[in-house]
Amino acid sequence: MSFKVFIESKRFKQILKVIGVAVVVLTVFQLGVFVGFRKAGFSYRWGDNYHRMFGGPRGGLFSNFAGRDFFSGHGTVGSIVRIDGQSLVIKGRDSVEKIVGVDSTTTIRKARFEVSLADLKPGDEVVIVGTPKDDGSIEAKVIRLFNFAGPPTSTGPRF
Repeated sequence: MSFKVFIESKRFKQILKVIGVAVVVLTVFQLGVFVGFRKAGFSYRWGDNYHRMFGGPRGGLFSNFAGRDFFSGHGTVGSIVRIDGQSLVIKGRDSVEKIVGVDSTTTIRKARFEVSLADLKPGDEVVIVGTPKDDGSIEAKVIRLFNFAGPPTSTGPRF
């Protein structure tokens, strides 16, 4: 069989198709390996730099969950110092008082039950998640009450 006849044969065209498909499959596989390697590298660097970027624990993302190294720009943890109308003054763990605004969309919960602003009192321990405002206060989205020893509230049993 001559070379020219082999090149024009159906078998040669099938071999070329198989080689072409194999090249495409291997190229897609190599592209997946490249993208996966880049994503894994990003995740690794993200964990190492978590504290610098987001104010997490100083030892890295998975080393210290005691909570004392977290910054609280979008919320605060502490006890209620006073309640002034629709705002709370919270004394945080760092003994800094923060003003927290409460509106009709704020969810206030004690255990599994929703409570109202009227159920809160000075001395209650709370965790607040919200949005920082330009004046340094926090607009509360969720207030979680952790004072379980008080009297029963109007919306739920005593804990």
